[in-house]
Formats: sequence, C-alpha cells, structure tokens
Amino acid sequence: MNIKHQFHKSIIRSYDIRGIYDKTLFKVDAKVIGQLFGLKVGRGKNINIGYDGRNSSIELKDSLIEGILEAGANVCEIGLVPTPLLYFSCVKNNSKGGIMVTGSHNPKDYNGFKFVLDNLPFYGEDLKELAKEARSFSISNIIGKKFKFNFQTEYITNLFKNFSQKKKINIVWDSGNGSSGNIMKEVASKINGEQKLLYCDIDGNFPNHHPDPSEPENLIFCKKEIINNDLDLGIAFDGDGDRIGVVDDKGRIIPGDMLLLILAKDLIKKQNEVLVIGDVKCSQVLFDEVEALGAKSLISKTGHSHVKINMKKYNADLAGEMSGHIFYSENYGFDDALFAAVKLIKIIANSSLKLSEMVDEIPKVFNTPEIRIDCDDEKKFELIENISIRQKKTGKKIIDVDGLRVISKDGWWLLRASNTQPSIVLRCESKSSSGLKEQIRDVKNVIKEFDSQISEKILVEN
Repeated sequence: MNIKHQFHKSIIRSYDIRGIYDKTLFKVDAKVIGQLFGLKVGRGKNINIGYDGRNSSIELKDSLIEGILEAGANVCEIGLVPTPLLYFSCVKNNSKGGIMVTGSHNPKDYNGFKFVLDNLPFYGEDLKELAKEARSFSISNIIGKKFKFNFQTEYITNLFKNFSQKKKINIVWDSGNGSSGNIMKEVASKINGEQKLLYCDIDGNFPNHHPDPSEPENLIFCKKEIINNDLDLGIAFDGDGDRIGVVDDKGRIIPGDMLLLILAKDLIKKQNEVLVIGDVKCSQVLFDEVEALGAKSLISKTGHSHVKINMKKYNADLAGEMSGHIFYSENYGFDDALFAAVKLIKIIANSSLKLSEMVDEIPKVFNTPEIRIDCDDEKKFELIENISIRQKKTGKKIIDVDGLRVISKDGWWLLRASNTQPSIVLRCESKSSSGLKEQIRDVKNVIKEFDSQISEKILVEN
C-alpha cells in the first residue's frame, strides 16, 4: 500500500513531535508516525508504547499502535505511565524501539511523541527525515503482533535499590495531576515520615495547576505546605515525570543546577573518577565545585536528548539541566525525576544536615533566571550567529557548544536560540550584585548592535 502524508510544519521539533490536538496534530498523524517508525525498527521487532494522562492520549496511542502493526513491527503496550518508565521498559525487555505519547509540560490541548531507538534518543535530524519519508512510502500487508506488559513493580524496585534511611523525612509531593501520580503514591508510601500528597489523581484537564515545576508559580503549593507544616522537603514533577522541581525546608526553590551539585557531591564521596555533565545554562559554581572535589565536569548543549547522547559518548556518571532533567548512568542514563527524587531523599535521610543547610554550603553567586525573549524562528539563529562572529573577534573566553557563553573575570552571560519556541534564551551570572548588573548591560549592548528592539525587551530586576 502506497501512502502520502504531510505533517503540519510546526510539530516536528528538536527533541520530539508535539502539537495541538485536532489543530496541528491529528489521529492520522499518529498512525503515519507508527507506520514510519515501525518500518524504521523493522518487521517482527518490538516497540514499547506508553502514554500519559491527557484527554487525547488514548486516541493517539490507539492510532499509533495501528500504524506500527500495519508496518509489520510488534507492539508491547505498557499502559498509562510516566515517560521514565517507558525508557526503563525498553531496557528491561530489550525492545528495539519505544514511543511515549505525551504532551509533557505543555498546556492540556497539546500532545505528542517522544522516541527511543536502541535505547538512545531518536530526535533532531531523525525526526526531520521521518517527516520527509512521510511524503511517499509504502507498507506491506503483513501485520505485527501486540502484547501487554506491566513494568510498574519492577520499575519501583529499581528506584529503591540500595535505599536506606536513618531519619524520618517529612515530604510534600505534587505530581500536578500528571502521569507520575500513581507511581508517586507508591514511592511516598515507602518513605519513613509524614508524606503529604498533592494532586496525584491523573487528570488531563490539570485542574489545580500547570504541570511544569520549572515555573515558580507551580511550586507555591509545595511551599505553603512546607511552611505551614514544618516539612523537610517538597518534590514536584512535570506532566510526564521526567523533570523534577525541589523546594527546601525553608520554602526556597532549588534551581536545577544546584540540585545537580548536591547529587554530585554525594556521588563523588562514594566513587572515584566521577564525570558530571551540566547543560550550558548551569552556574559556573556547579563546574567549579565538582572539579574542586576532584571530579571532572563537562558542559553540554541544552536538551535532554543531547545530554543523553553525551552521557553515552563520554561515559558520564551523572548529568542534569537547569530545567530539572536529571540523568544517572546507574539508571541507564535516561532522565528520571522519580529516580532523582529517591536519591535526594536518601541523601537527606542519611545526613545530619537539612536540605537548606546543604544549599547554604554552596558558594553564593548572583544570577538571573532563564529569560526568554520573543524572536522569530527565521531570525533567531542568524542573530546568535552574527553576535557569535563578532564576539569571537574580541579575544574573550567563549564556550559555543550551544549558542554563546561569554566568560569574563567576574562572571558570564549566555545567549542561545530556543529549540522549542520562537525566542532567544538569556542568562547572566556574576560573583557580585554589581557585577551582575554589568553582565546584563554588556549583553544588552551586544544585542543592540544587531537588533535594538530585542535589546529593549530585556527587562531584568537586579
């Protein structure tokens, strides 16, 4: 059977396929994706399929499976699960491929697909090629087989391997009605101490708050519980459970890079020759502290797929991003917020220090949050490239693995084009408050040379 299909141009993204259901992403897209990925994996090979709790996920999952079977590949359906469980299942049953139907942390009307091939990310140019192949391809009339498996018990056992707890830990948990809710309840039940569960019922309408712990307003529920009930820790997950948000016992949000540093310190104590990867947005404190402890560090391009590839390439032990993706090599190198949560709990439960005291041990610097500035997709990469060419002529120390990180004696600033939105991303850091103001002024002036309108959009309280 010959098939011709064209996807909406907006849904093929750098790390996954994602769009608005019944507006830019349709059931027929899911079927074609299944057919194409089934052909890619091969006749008779297994593809694991999981899905999140969004209202459109079952329809998309069913169409996806139909397409895979029509391509002659086999389907191992693992049910409604967080994305890390899909990754875990592919390792455990040695599946050739895996697809997670998820809109991640996007608004409720979005949905999409995350891919695994040979236990590595299938992304970027792979997805662009898939979109090209959709324009004209053919499938035979050989139908694959479908199986159902439940990996939940095995997954939770893996989370708690080598777990120990010397003191009680009182925790507030918030899954934001996302797909990690059921697993979160089971995990919490195994922790000694008071466990307060928020919004653990899986609900694709997300009635309580948006499931994105990287946004401070989505962590106010954890903060209130901690302050009102004198709890030790707050843990929140995004819509598909691969990103974590953490609040300490003082009600302070712990940035992703500082969480990574706390996890890294614990790992460095236990083993030799540790390599830690942080994405290009991470504080210099992370890299300096890791190396001061005798370990090695590496700066990676932002994006969970890029970090996973670098984990394998450099044989790294631990990695993380500002956004809350945390990766352990002992957990097969994929991003798993639940695994990171259990690791953090173990660290606190076996330490004489509170989480806030661990945070306060970290050298203080002054930095901006991640700032997104609207910039047309057609323009953003050209702007960053022009600024990069100019800055490289200045003799300044520059890291260009992802955009442009310009380093000076007192700090650094970063400019990069977003891979997921029509925007450029800015972050600045300095050892002093006055130095931070200088970094911000510097980057604004640099941008102004090429686009004064974008420069004027940079409004930072400092």
